[in-house]
Amino acid sequence: MFYRGRRLRKNHVIRGLMREHALSAQNLIYPLFLMEGLSGKQEVSSMPGVYQYGLDALEEVVKELKEAGIRAVILFGIPQHKDCMGTSAYHEHGIVQEGIKKLKELDEELYLIGDVCMCEYTDHGHCGILNEQGVVQNDVTLEYLNKIALSYAEAGIDMIAPSDMMDGHIASLRNALDEHGYYDLPIMGYSAKYASNYYGPFREAAHSAPGFGDRKSYQMDYGNGKEALREIEADIQEGADIIMIKPALAYMDVIKEASQRFDYPICAYNVSGEYSMLKLAVKNGLMKEEVIYETLLSLKRAGADLIITYFALEIAKKL
Repeated sequence: MFYRGRRLRKNHVIRGLMREHALSAQNLIYPLFLMEGLSGKQEVSSMPGVYQYGLDALEEVVKELKEAGIRAVILFGIPQHKDCMGTSAYHEHGIVQEGIKKLKELDEELYLIGDVCMCEYTDHGHCGILNEQGVVQNDVTLEYLNKIALSYAEAGIDMIAPSDMMDGHIASLRNALDEHGYYDLPIMGYSAKYASNYYGPFREAAHSAPGFGDRKSYQMDYGNGKEALREIEADIQEGADIIMIKPALAYMDVIKEASQRFDYPICAYNVSGEYSMLKLAVKNGLMKEEVIYETLLSLKRAGADLIITYFALEIAKKL
């Protein structure tokens, strides 16, 4: 196994993203929703300014990203076919797999991070394989997450980011990648991902709302900060190269504590609810537009090296 220092040192894009000066476009990662079968792009109604893209519309957004100075994106797929096993997630010609190839054709230097999960691909909307009682099966799900990650690696992904929150997923993915020769492919762990109410608009954007129940059995209790630090430490021990806290705005205490305790790169996910909340406040004249910059800068001040945010394109153009 190559340790995270070596994998990250070899990558000039990630080194640039983690510079320690004030907020810049290089600190920002832009989420991209790729929709299978879509021609052009369509706006997400609950997230003004955010779009789902067909493969034929990627040239436009890639040009925007380059002009704005954003050099990294995280990819989410919306398939046409869903089933109980999430087979579209690891299909050779799945929407993310084809999106990776297309984006690399358009801009080979654009850094691509692949979100590894099953909720967008299962017909029940949960993040793994269910038993007859409708309970997510942790160990079985790990096998399918490995399939997804390997299919992304084969397509040319630069980093994987498992968001499923299964126990042991970092170790399982690291072993699978290493066994297939992808020693240098880094992993960003969704290390402290809370069962939050801030995710609502994302579920419309990614078509990933659970068909029944909730995800509290495998995502974290939002009242528990100590558990977050244990989860982060576990991900580091299992081989994560970057750790993530999600959501960001209401969890800056966790970002701060993690930055002080762990000498590891930290990513904050400024999630959909946070985005829509601020957008509506600005639109209705409740706050000045500068609140967006203030919010992102505060996440960096709290200790985030990287920020995944739907504001990335908008704010980068103004920096």
